[in-house]
Amino acid sequence: MKAPLSFIFLLSFIFSAYAQESNPNVKKWTLKECVNYALENNITVKQSENNIALAEVDKRGAIGNFIPNLNMSSSAAWNSGLTTDVTTGVLINQTTQTTNGGISSGVAIYRGLRNQNELRRAELSILASQYQLDKIKDDVSLNVINAYLEVLFSKEAVNVAVPQVEITQEQLERTKQLVEAGTLPRGDLLDVEATLANDEQNLIVTENRVQLALIALAQLLQLEEYENFDIADEEIETLPLINLADYSVDKIYAKALETRNEIKVAQANIEIAEKDIKLAKGAMHPTLSGFFNWNSRYSNRDIITGSEIDPNNPTRVIGVVETTGDNVIAPNFTPVTGPPLDFFDQFDQNKGSSFGLSLQIPILNGFNASNNVRKAKINYDQQKYQLEQEELDLERIIHQVYADAVGALKLYEATKRSLEAREISFTYAQERFDVGVLNSFDFSQIKNRLVTANSDFLRAKYDFIFRVKLLEYYYGIPVENL
Repeated sequence: MKAPLSFIFLLSFIFSAYAQESNPNVKKWTLKECVNYALENNITVKQSENNIALAEVDKRGAIGNFIPNLNMSSSAAWNSGLTTDVTTGVLINQTTQTTNGGISSGVAIYRGLRNQNELRRAELSILASQYQLDKIKDDVSLNVINAYLEVLFSKEAVNVAVPQVEITQEQLERTKQLVEAGTLPRGDLLDVEATLANDEQNLIVTENRVQLALIALAQLLQLEEYENFDIADEEIETLPLINLADYSVDKIYAKALETRNEIKVAQANIEIAEKDIKLAKGAMHPTLSGFFNWNSRYSNRDIITGSEIDPNNPTRVIGVVETTGDNVIAPNFTPVTGPPLDFFDQFDQNKGSSFGLSLQIPILNGFNASNNVRKAKINYDQQKYQLEQEELDLERIIHQVYADAVGALKLYEATKRSLEAREISFTYAQERFDVGVLNSFDFSQIKNRLVTANSDFLRAKYDFIFRVKLLEYYYGIPVENL
């Protein structure tokens, strides 16, 4: 009794699934797991995340422009040789050690609003980097979905090729019986054996295609181990037989302008260019800043602690009386020195401070400021052109995606009708072959046409699925919901 074709397909699918699940070393990756793993490990995604981190650092620096700076300085020096003794005023050979220290602080009061514009620009850069990261993640996710569907297609092709081998084996046994009974010539048996060899070869090629598709997906995920990689046999319950009229090109394009990350990046870059113009103009404004400095010092030289009359020269002439010509005599004092005060006492006594305002007015700087303004304006125009180009590219892509989806739907429906007709034809041919009315060559031709129809249908099916996913993607549906 001949088993129905659909029943044979079901048995082969169950057998294939059981064989894969019987291997405990093989992890079954779902589509969601593949997408999440790719997003976590993709190098381009990581580089884009680093760009966001750099933008965050720039924002931190822009915030720092509003905070006063605070710096500490210190120095220690030894001066050796003929120098003036600061205690006695006498030139002597000596070695003097001095230590200086200070604290300085400054704050920008007005910089042509550059601080505010730098902060806003940094925030826009973070936003643009985030949009770019989202776009890269979407692209990676789409590539993973496409590769995953390719594996599913290849596996389903194997599930079609397995029963074809089984059917040919049944045909071979039936032909042997008919040849032995004298109903068919021996040449028919040779034709069936050749067909069986061809079907087995096709099965091997199809199984190899599964491995190649798995390797391609594993490489996309950047996995190092290919041998134990496999995906879960997720079934697509219902084909997205959508009404493409609900997804008109104009409707998709209008939605894409609101949701597509490449458009958001271009718009953010225009806003950044506007801030660059304001920053360049700000450099032509006066700059007002405030400052405060505190400093002190220490020296290891002796200090003057008092004075006494010089015993060797107790008096000195300080003048002459005009009327008599007599000298005016005064006591001759000499300084009394002592050891230097300790370090902290000197720092306390020698401290000093200064504070004030500083105003800088740019007058002529070799046209640098005006040239920077012109460059910023040119870059602004460039970013506007870039946005226009992105919109044109997006419109062109959507037209192409929509046309591909329409064509894929028509092809899917046509291959489905063709497959249904080939299945009916094959069933009728098999009944005729079983009773010896149809020769093996003609039966093999009809079976080969069924195999081709199956292959065309599977390819059209998965191509249509991906085209619809791509259409929904441009319509603004998040990748994780496709």
